[in-house]
Amino acid sequence: MKYLDKLIELGCFSRQEVVDLIGTEKAAHSILNDYVKNGYIDRIRRDLYTAISLETKQPVANRFLIATHIAEDAYISHHSAFEYYGYANQVFHQVYVSTTSRFTEFSFDGITFTRVSPKIDSGVITTNTEIRVTDLERTVIDSIYSFQKIGGLEELLRCLLLVPALQADKLITYLDEYGQVNLYQKSGFLLKEFAEQLGLTKLFFDYCRSKISKSKSYLYSEKDALSKHFVLHKDWMIFAPENIKSILSKGVDLNV
Repeated sequence: MKYLDKLIELGCFSRQEVVDLIGTEKAAHSILNDYVKNGYIDRIRRDLYTAISLETKQPVANRFLIATHIAEDAYISHHSAFEYYGYANQVFHQVYVSTTSRFTEFSFDGITFTRVSPKIDSGVITTNTEIRVTDLERTVIDSIYSFQKIGGLEELLRCLLLVPALQADKLITYLDEYGQVNLYQKSGFLLKEFAEQLGLTKLFFDYCRSKISKSKSYLYSEKDALSKHFVLHKDWMIFAPENIKSILSKGVDLNV
C-alpha cells in the first residue's frame, strides 16, 4: 500500500501516471494488478483507474473527474455541465464529454460516458479540483444547438429557469464562433423568454437579430411543425410553439 495515499489524492489516474509515479512499466503493472485484486483501486476502462475509499468502499473519483480524464482535451459539456453547476432539472445517468479524441461509449458505476464532438474550442474552464467544464454561457449555447439530441426542449427550458444570470458578451462570442444563422435565431428566441431573469438587455437581442436573414427556419424538426402547432414568430423568423413558457406550465413533453 506504499502508493495508495498518492493514488487516493489523484482520485482518477491513467496507467501512464502510475508508471510515472513508480518509475517502471513492469513495477506499475504489478502494482495495478495487486491493488485491483485487493480492492484498493478499480478499473474504469482501459488504462484508466480510480482509487477506492477505505472508509466508504466507493470510488474516490466522481463522474465529473472521470470525464475529465478520458482524454487530454476532454471536458464536461451540455446537460452534464448544467448538472455540475447545479442548474439541472434532472440528474441523468449519463455524462456528456466533449473531446476531439474518439472513444467508445462506456459505463462505470452506473454512469454512461458519451462523447460529443465539440463545435467550437473556447469557453472551457478548469476548476480548483482539476475538473474541466464549459462555462455557463458556453453551456447554454451548446445546449441550445444540441437540445434535440441531448435532453430535449422541455429539459433545456427547465435548466434555463434555474440559471441566475448570463453575460451577454460571452454568449455573443460563442454564437459568433458557431457562426450559424439558425443558432442566432434559436438563442434569441429562447433566451428572450428569460431576459429579465438572466439580465440580458435589448442590445443582446438586437445583435442576434442583426445576424438573422429573411429566410424562415424551425426551432426544431420541420416535420414536427404541424403536429406541434408551430406558429411563425416574425421578429425571429422562426416557426416554434406559440408560447414557450406554456410548455413548462402544462408539463408538455417536447423531448424531440
